[in-house]
Amino acid sequence: MIKLTLPSFAAAAPAKSLAGIAQRSKMMEYDQPLVWVILILMLFGMVMVYSASISLPDSPKFANYKNAYFLQRQGLFIGVSILAGLLAFRVRIETWQRIAPYLFVGTLVLLALVLIPGVGKGVNGAKRWLSFKVLNLQPSELMKLFVVLYAADYTVRKQQFMHQLTKGFLPMALAVGCVGLLLLLEPDLGAFGVIVCIAMGILFLGGINGIWFGGIGATLVGIFSLVIVLSPWRRERIFAYLNPWADENTLGKAYQLSHSLIAFGRGELFGVGLGGSVEKLNYLPEAHTDFLLAVIGEELGFVGVLAVVLLFYWLVKRAFDIGRQAIAMDMTFAGLVAKGVGIWIGVQAFINMGVNLGLLPTKGLTLPLMSYGGSGVMINCIGLAILLRVDYENRVLMRGGRV
Repeated sequence: MIKLTLPSFAAAAPAKSLAGIAQRSKMMEYDQPLVWVILILMLFGMVMVYSASISLPDSPKFANYKNAYFLQRQGLFIGVSILAGLLAFRVRIETWQRIAPYLFVGTLVLLALVLIPGVGKGVNGAKRWLSFKVLNLQPSELMKLFVVLYAADYTVRKQQFMHQLTKGFLPMALAVGCVGLLLLLEPDLGAFGVIVCIAMGILFLGGINGIWFGGIGATLVGIFSLVIVLSPWRRERIFAYLNPWADENTLGKAYQLSHSLIAFGRGELFGVGLGGSVEKLNYLPEAHTDFLLAVIGEELGFVGVLAVVLLFYWLVKRAFDIGRQAIAMDMTFAGLVAKGVGIWIGVQAFINMGVNLGLLPTKGLTLPLMSYGGSGVMINCIGLAILLRVDYENRVLMRGGRV
């Protein structure tokens, strides 16, 4: 028998080759396309905020502002929000689960502080902000994120009781009811609607009894209808929404909606060109916040609006994909949080777009990541950073590592 002996360099070669293959096949540590979509939405939003607000100093209300005031502020908001997102990304999902109840209760306290005279800041008859000199904090924006975390944690803790009314649903309903009461006192029916959709969506995904879910959904519709019926100005807004072109509505409750529809009509397929909007010239109120999509429709047309819709659709779909993957790996809390973030962004974007297009009654909800505002953009970034963290932990576990 002849015994062959491999040289030392030949024995070492397979190890180096395997190491090289392992290195080349190393999975990306974060979802790069998702990061790019988020950045595109924020930067595109900043451009449109500048376009929508550049003429505001022509009105007496903003006479002391410079043309680039809102652009500079939005750029600052985005920079701070990205830093906040980077910090949030470094927090483990396990830690978010542990502190979720405390964050929820703390935000309830902030919502109560808003209603205290001299503490809360009012704008256009609504008290929704806490002023910190350089930044106005809107606690309802915080609650949208923290109700995602709390509802996901609650669903995991009460998993065995999800088919029961008293132990499964009622405690969560009581918590959301407290939030709703505080929000209706501000008033902020739009934020309450988003928060209810988030909580109900996560409970449904967590396995709540289908019959109870349907009954509860019908009850909530009744409650929202009752709130509208008992509020004269909300009732007038609904009637104006149903007939915005009536003379008394066009110059009254439907003023914003009618000018928003005019903006979309002027934009047609490709728009009048970036910066060419007429409605932003102090005809369309809140063009840089609630009605930013109308300016996009006028300047960039159907194509611009479709691009925004597709970007939000992809973002929401990706959030659900990440959540589904986490649940498949027995990370139920992380999966529900990811899907909850998708519900939050999707529902708020849908409502804002529906209001701009006249499909829904006018509500004071901004377009996520794009509309002008510090609290909204920052909380959106933190929520999406948590979504990226869920995806990161999924990838680490799939590589056989530890979080």
